[in-house]
Formats: sequence, structure tokens, C-alpha cells
Amino acid sequence: MTDPEDREQQADTTRRLLYYLTAPVAEYCRLRGALPAPGAVRIAIRAGDDENGRNFLYEVPNDTVTPYSLPGLLRTVLTGPQIYSSSDVREVMGMTLIRLRPEEISPDPEPEQGQALTVVHALSDPGGDENPFLIGFLMHGDGLLRLYVLRPDRPGIIGADVRLTETPATALIASLPSLVEEEQYRRPSQDDPHCDLLVDLTNW
Repeated sequence: MTDPEDREQQADTTRRLLYYLTAPVAEYCRLRGALPAPGAVRIAIRAGDDENGRNFLYEVPNDTVTPYSLPGLLRTVLTGPQIYSSSDVREVMGMTLIRLRPEEISPDPEPEQGQALTVVHALSDPGGDENPFLIGFLMHGDGLLRLYVLRPDRPGIIGADVRLTETPATALIASLPSLVEEEQYRRPSQDDPHCDLLVDLTNW
């Protein structure tokens, strides 16, 4: 794997899929691994119970889907009937390899837990252990996520409310450290004893 973009996408995909080591990708379907391949990523899935299960390896070309969209793509493939060309199916390492064509598949929307995971992962280590930014989170309300953050130059904990969407809120995540400083979004923390100040970014 010599292409830097392929390496970066493979690493992003691997990080994104770590959550599914402990949570099923779909009912009776568990992640077994993420393998590098030329121009693609291969996702190993164990489908079925231990006695009658089968191992599959789904190959997804790197330039057709983002790592964020992969879980939804896999859920679609694993929960509904799919028809594959014989040229897209073969055996690798004792697994049935299926080459997917993402342009022909509509990914399932990401559930709230997956959306929250994306935001929390993106914010979990911008300052290092000695000077953390994100120190807690709470999913609450209808599609809302409260992030508990610290500013190194200011005492007190800030609770920042963001709205989860079906796509990663990349701009919001990147802007969050500066947005929590803006007066227009601030309001008193009346019912949450875990923070000193609330910032409402639900309509940002």
C-alpha cells in the first residue's frame, strides 16, 4: 500500500470500525476485522451464530465511500437480499470475498450512537492528557448530544449542546473550541450540576 491517500483512508476506516468490535454491525453480524487491499478496504464479518455462522470479506473501493459511510453500507448489505455477479465473488483466507459496488447501494442512516461516536472521537484528544478539551458527554433529548469541555485558559466546565445529524458535523467539530467562547450562544446552567455554563449550538 504505497498511495498516501489509501493509507490514510485505511487508517480512518480502522478507527471508525473499532466500535463494532463490541456492538453488532447488524443483527447476528459481528465485525472480525478491517484488512488493507490495493485501492480498497476489506471488512471481515461473521454472520450467524457460532455453530452455523459464515465468514465474509466485503471489499469496498477507497474512492467510492467515506469511512463514515461504511457502517451504513454494511448494514444495508447485511440486512437485505443482495445479488452479486460471479466475477465479484471468490474465496480468500477461508472467507467468501464479495466485491461491493457502493454506487448501487443506499447506505442505512447512522443511528444516534454512531453519530455521537463520530463527534466524541473527533474531539477526544486535541489537547493531550495534561490539557484535555473534551472531558465528558451525554446523549439527551431528541438527537441531542451535550459535550462537557474545558478551556485551558479559563476555569469551569462548559456544556455544549449540539444536534446529531446523519452526516458528520465536520465544520461544527472544527469550530467548537472557538464557538464555546462566543457570548451569543451562552446561557446559564440551571438544571445540569455537571457544568458551570451551557452553550447552545443546536441551530449553528
